[in-house]
Amino acid sequence: MGCNEDQPELPKPHAVCIAFPAQSHIKATLKLAKLLHNRGFHITFVNTEFNHNRFLNAKGPHALDGLPDFKFATIPDGLPTSNLDSTQDITSLCNSVRHFMIAPFRELVARLSDTNSLSKGNPPVSCVVADSSPFAIDVALEFSLPSLSYWSLAACGFMGCGQFRTLCDAGITPFKDESYLTNGYLDKTIEVPGMKNIRLRDLPSFFCTTNPDDPILRLVMETAESAARASAVLVHSFDALEPNVLAALNSIYPNRVYPVGPIELLLNQIGSTHPTLDAISYSLWKEDPECLRWLDTKPPNSVIYVNFGSIITMSREHLIEFGMGFVNSDVSFLWVIRPDLVAGESAAFPPEFQEKADEIGFISGWCPQEEVLNHPSVGGFLTHCGWGSMLESLTSGVPVMCWPFFGDQPMNCRFACTEWGIGMEVEKDVKRGAVEKLVRELMNGEEGQKMRNKAGDWGKLAREATGPGGSSALNLDRLVSEVLLAK
Repeated sequence: MGCNEDQPELPKPHAVCIAFPAQSHIKATLKLAKLLHNRGFHITFVNTEFNHNRFLNAKGPHALDGLPDFKFATIPDGLPTSNLDSTQDITSLCNSVRHFMIAPFRELVARLSDTNSLSKGNPPVSCVVADSSPFAIDVALEFSLPSLSYWSLAACGFMGCGQFRTLCDAGITPFKDESYLTNGYLDKTIEVPGMKNIRLRDLPSFFCTTNPDDPILRLVMETAESAARASAVLVHSFDALEPNVLAALNSIYPNRVYPVGPIELLLNQIGSTHPTLDAISYSLWKEDPECLRWLDTKPPNSVIYVNFGSIITMSREHLIEFGMGFVNSDVSFLWVIRPDLVAGESAAFPPEFQEKADEIGFISGWCPQEEVLNHPSVGGFLTHCGWGSMLESLTSGVPVMCWPFFGDQPMNCRFACTEWGIGMEVEKDVKRGAVEKLVRELMNGEEGQKMRNKAGDWGKLAREATGPGGSSALNLDRLVSEVLLAK
């Protein structure tokens, strides 16, 4: 046989990626999928039918056309039809993930693994990437495929979720009654590997329930336990940020924990890959570009950006207290107010807010957050402390005011304020005077400047981790070669 004779081209490795069906999880998993695509993987990205339609509603009918080697697929979630401009009920979603989605996902993987799949442009499935979807790891095992348990959380958030089974076994949760939420019980200190002085209230809040069969608690426990069945665990963090927690996780999952973050910075290293793929957005809401033009008119570090994420709802009273705190501070603000932000009511403000807000504020339904945080006029961020927002703020060098609500947010707040030196916390029962004082300190005070400098230092370390030869870049290389392409 001649040495120059053409060899048959081997099919690409094929990663099937699925995320918990909510905004932040989809965003983080889609970014990871783009990284794997750049490494030569054929991608099938799985959305629920509801979220697929949300993307199309927000971005247009061809928003998810994809590429021949980056395709989108859908599975049903089994839930009733609901408003495309609102996040679905989280408890119902958790029930669906636990009990309904495994069958349609199994059918999809079987169809993609069929011998006829290659003739349709789909190479055989070679691995499964699962974010908060334990059923997907079980399906991967059924098909003898390597699987990745992707935690789009900080390492501290993952470790906190991993304590829930111990809390249940010790009788700490479920609570006997709701008084445990307010009677000081949550101030009890517990031992958590890799952390110091952690109170119950600092843990991800999913364990705070009186229901032993709480669907959210059960799903989080099942997700944490499914990590032991996966081929590897990926954490959206980097070595320098959480060395002690990562060391503790490595003792629990020896040689199977890969910190690969911030993923956005790894994507920046790649640059443009394909116009169609670059154009695929991460947002389930229509983004308002006008806010960026407004920011262009403001001096450096003069604007506080306010966004409570994609799920949180608040009372109208708290909304007004925040609003009056902003206008009384005399600091310019860019505030994202989703259509569904106020629980069961419209986001109406008193006249005294509106008059001043027209002078110093800009209110938007949804913003391109990463562009906002990287804008030179933004000097602070009031956030719910979702991990995506926290990591984006940190890598942009922007300090934070923290108003954690649920999930891993209390843990992220704890680390931001006590370990990383980039945050200050807002009391849960919001008062305008306290908001005004904190905004002024964050934006113009000495303590705020210290936090801004510290955030800048962390941003530099994040860029080092994701640059050539950095820890996250090397961990991604190892993850691909040692796990996802393992024979």
